[in-house]
Amino acid sequence: MPDIALRSDFIDAMSTVVSTVTIVTTDGPAGAKGATVSAMTSVSADGDAPTLLVCLHHEASATAAILENGCFCVNALTAEQSDIANVFASREVPPGGDKFAAADFSPLVTGAPALASALASFDCRLQSHERIGTHHVMIGAVRAVQFSAGAPLMYGGRAYRSLA
Repeated sequence: MPDIALRSDFIDAMSTVVSTVTIVTTDGPAGAKGATVSAMTSVSADGDAPTLLVCLHHEASATAAILENGCFCVNALTAEQSDIANVFASREVPPGGDKFAAADFSPLVTGAPALASALASFDCRLQSHERIGTHHVMIGAVRAVQFSAGAPLMYGGRAYRSLA
């Protein structure tokens, strides 16, 4: 049985950590899915391909789709894109219910949707994954990157933040 007080303290302490807000998308046989994610980091720029990791909740529809499609794109959002983050976090429902109608997306190498106006997009093949607790830790081998200038959208203190 987990220590409930430690769990609560952990959640409160993690809320003080600022993270970049991303949209993780996929497309393929399991369909186009996406989710807002703040748990993303680089793993290595070296090896056969650069690698990064993302963590997605095991119940998120994007998780099962990524596992079946074998690819995903991590789209780092700009400070002006909190509305897109809310759509992919299911806080706001776009007309018709299609999350991808909230912005312009196009595939890069793997077929996963890349956000045209993202601060950075990392198109990845799923290299490995492991379920740990309530989340899947997914390692992606980066196949393509696109990026632009701007300030990142961040999340900390249970709210969106920016450098501006």
